[in-house]
Amino acid sequence: MNAQTPYRVLVTKVGLDGHDRGSRIVAAYLRDAGMEVVYTPPWQSVDQVVRLASDEDVDLVGISSLSTDHLIVPELMQALHLAALEHVPVVVGGIVPDAEHALLFDAGVSAIFGPGTARDTIVDKIRQLAAAARKDRENQFT
Repeated sequence: MNAQTPYRVLVTKVGLDGHDRGSRIVAAYLRDAGMEVVYTPPWQSVDQVVRLASDEDVDLVGISSLSTDHLIVPELMQALHLAALEHVPVVVGGIVPDAEHALLFDAGVSAIFGPGTARDTIVDKIRQLAAAARKDRENQFT
């Protein structure tokens, strides 16, 4: 991939939370900003997300959570590491209690976007993280 290739972002939900309106809106934000979005329906398993991240060669994974499914993300981070995908940043959006932010950041999550986060803030941060991840990956192979 080169700098001209649009960033590829996987937008998904893990666990049993089926509320996907927010993830659909964010996926549209990213698409409208010129990124390629791989969007899944809700109820994905950790293994499915890891497989998609690998198969689709994504630059970033975005997880949406409106219940407690963000608590599955540390397991996802470990699975990405075991699959040699630790270079793929993960962001979480939705309802994440402040008291649980440290759990996610300690697991390796790159950003958390709560309700009401501005579109430009989301798009700019994802673009920044995807660019850094792609540059790091390209440097590994040069």
